[in-house]
Amino acid sequence: MPKPNYKYDKRQRDIAKKKKQDEKRLKKLEKGRGAGADTPTTTPDAGTTDATMQQHDA
Repeated sequence: MPKPNYKYDKRQRDIAKKKKQDEKRLKKLEKGRGAGADTPTTTPDAGTTDATMQQHDA
């Protein structure tokens, strides 16, 4: 009777766990995008870029 390959079993469990976590993460992202698509996005003011901040500091 062959000995059990514990490393293989652990690797398979880890792969299944990672796959489940990725699916959950993607589901959350899609859910967030659906709700976030209705709200407008804000952009930073053009006058506050790093280049203009450096010019004012100099």
